[in-house]
Amino acid sequence: MAIWSKRRVPRAESPRLRPRVAPTELTRIDFTEIVPEPVAFLGQAAYIQLEFFESLAKAVATAPDLASKEGLSSAAGVALRKHHELIAELRRLGAEPAEVMAPFAPATDRFRLATLGADWHELLLGIHITSGMLDDYFSRLAAGLPPELGARVRGILGENGASVVIEQQLAAAIAADETLDDRLALWGRRLVGDTLLIARSALRASESGGALGADVEPVFTELIAAHTRRMDALGLTA
Repeated sequence: MAIWSKRRVPRAESPRLRPRVAPTELTRIDFTEIVPEPVAFLGQAAYIQLEFFESLAKAVATAPDLASKEGLSSAAGVALRKHHELIAELRRLGAEPAEVMAPFAPATDRFRLATLGADWHELLLGIHITSGMLDDYFSRLAAGLPPELGARVRGILGENGASVVIEQQLAAAIAADETLDDRLALWGRRLVGDTLLIARSALRASESGGALGADVEPVFTELIAAHTRRMDALGLTA
């Protein structure tokens, strides 16, 4: 079992930073113009959840103690449940999940490898940031799906039990080791670029290499604002 954490001299608890970025109001966007057809949308979203599950399984396997393993195993269960529920939606549409997900596998696999980090703490922050951003993003894009399907997808992706567990694990680690702050803050900033590339690949215009309209930029602005709030909650500088 890999153990990355070391015993440190306890430090005085510092007050949590208040979020520096308030939620923004999104310009009204016609998502039907930019969202892929439902089968492709579900295939990419389902494969991304499978990758989150694999990353969480690695976090469980390399966790420094049993309590961390137990908590993260529940988070992994949430990601796997989201994957299965999105797969069920694909089957409802008469699609074969493996065939639909296959085109998205190479880019998503590269994304996962790029966001694993150098140790358990970076792995955990990588999962927290990327899953938070992409769950938010695909939930917003679901507004462009048929209404009933879109509502079900938002319900699936809206479950935040995993993020709560991961945030608790990270907060405890940061409080116990004062050397983590700067390193994790830098890592958190590096994650944004790769995550936005995956997000942009889900837009219909990117399927044919077309240009993305400026009207979609408020979505990315809100994603970055939410990322900043996520980092602030951990006392990290975004």
